Amino acid sequence: MIPDQRETPTPSGTDKFDDDQYPAYTMGRAADMLGTTQNFLRSLDETGFLQPQRSAGGHRRYSRHQLRLAARVRELVDNGTGLDAACRIITLEDQLHDAQHQNHTLPTTD
Repeated sequence: MIPDQRETPTPSGTDKFDDDQYPAYTMGRAADMLGTTQNFLRSLDETGFLQPQRSAGGHRRYSRHQLRLAARVRELVDNGTGLDAACRIITLEDQLHDAQHQNHTLPTTD
């Protein structure tokens, strides 16, 4: 599904807060920002869609990128799509976007 964010190195110093992949948000803060429950975020972790980093104490930490993905899933779920289907739709949309970007950057043969 979505690549594991645990393997992404983060910059040091103040740059880490500009890094879209930096796990800056606790589960409670993430849920508040999304207007959802912590259980919703746990369910995204259980499906394997999001794999938040863990603090030294084992608490989930989310990046801005992960919060955007969760918001997209939540929108689909709020409109009646099942959680597994919503996760799959977002994954496929991202794969399509990546493929289109890759095709756009390929040299043309005239």
